[in-house]
Amino acid sequence: MEPPGGARTSALLELRNLTLDIPTDGAMLRPVRGVDLTVEPGETVAIVGESGCGKSLTALALMGLVPRNARLAADRLTLAGQSLLGLRTREWNAIRGRRIAMIFQDPMTAFDPCFRIGNQMAEVLRRHRPASATPERMAAMLARVGIPSPRERLHQYPHELSGGLRQRAMIAMALLCEPELVIADEPTTALDATIQAQILRLLADIQNEAGIGLLLITHDLGVVAGIADRVVVMYAGEVVETGTTDQVLASPLHPYAEGLMRSIPARGKAGRREPLGCIAGTVPRPIAERVGCGFAPRCPYAQAACTTDAVALRPAPLARAVRCLLPLDGSGRAPDVWTRPAAVPPGAAA
Repeated sequence: MEPPGGARTSALLELRNLTLDIPTDGAMLRPVRGVDLTVEPGETVAIVGESGCGKSLTALALMGLVPRNARLAADRLTLAGQSLLGLRTREWNAIRGRRIAMIFQDPMTAFDPCFRIGNQMAEVLRRHRPASATPERMAAMLARVGIPSPRERLHQYPHELSGGLRQRAMIAMALLCEPELVIADEPTTALDATIQAQILRLLADIQNEAGIGLLLITHDLGVVAGIADRVVVMYAGEVVETGTTDQVLASPLHPYAEGLMRSIPARGKAGRREPLGCIAGTVPRPIAERVGCGFAPRCPYAQAACTTDAVALRPAPLARAVRCLLPLDGSGRAPDVWTRPAAVPPGAAA
């Protein structure tokens, strides 16, 4: 959504109408279509959605790491006012790791198993800040993220560290050059609950200290509730709802976001677990040409227009946005049509 009155924002990251096309033998795929996104300095924005909804590809596009045969287009893609569109490989190499850094989902595969932790951290510094490529600098960063005996860890291989320590080392490497924006792609998925909480606290503490922008990609809504300022809900390559974390988690506007909230395990008044909700069906194949709402075949509130009319991301009350044809009332909540039985397309949830 553009800011009111069309005024330019001072956003750290500003993305407008990002589309990614990937040609295949059978058809043109469009896994990302018309994505708008902003991240302010010091803000945490979470992108949520099912696997295959375009979260990670959007993040890779922001890093200039799209597949070789992909065709990327956007009206605007800027980092602190600098356009990132049309950059050459050398220009991207100067930005990645220094101004934008990424924390990958699985550090065991992100780290090279053949090199020691210190060697891999030194490689980042030698590229962007060669004068700082010292053991002292690297050990200090490991200590900052809570790794004990940091000097000894520099001489260890990735497989010699536990999962939690590997993830901390990955965070340390991402922060070595003090980037303006950090993209964290499922940074706690492979960790147990205790280590997960420690990593989330660590990310929040470092962000508060350094004032960096954090773009968090996750499907874990508990993680979102604990760390995010704003939420972007993606489905089938599109942003279907945006709002503050409290708004989206407490009163979702889009039927897909509502389904995500219902899928969170909860206990009833008597302490018994409530029946776990689910969204029937699967994410559609990301073919380029699509008519109507991509969620209509799975939506319990779908109307005839949902399968034929164009559906745009539109402003909603309380500075929110939603991609849905259903009407909204003045409070920012959906009216009774959301809870009344509606004509349901074949294969959708009843």
